[in-house]
Amino acid sequence: MSVASIGKYEFEPLDKVENFHGNQLTYLNWEQHLLFCAPVCLPLPPEMPFGAFMKEVLPGVYSKHPDFKEINWDEVTWTLDGDDFTPNMAASLADNGFGHKSLLRFWTPGLDGIEGSHS
Repeated sequence: MSVASIGKYEFEPLDKVENFHGNQLTYLNWEQHLLFCAPVCLPLPPEMPFGAFMKEVLPGVYSKHPDFKEINWDEVTWTLDGDDFTPNMAASLADNGFGHKSLLRFWTPGLDGIEGSHS
């Protein structure tokens, strides 16, 4: 299939870190819980401790899911930007390796969505 180009496409991206008043965009995805069909994107301060992120941000995003209250956080597995990740709760997001537009994914063993449906 051929493609007809309208020419070179040049634009100034609007999601540059400079446009978020000191915050960085952070993508979150709770794997095997497709009630949330895509990663959530939030502007978060890089100096926020990971422990505060766990207590203040994650419940605001995911607590309406019936599995959320059942999570054993000691068993959760994480990846950050595609690499295995073990969070340091006392360290900031930046010190944990988060950058602008990082993707944090997490899996909750034994919790497979509503009635095991992955939703």
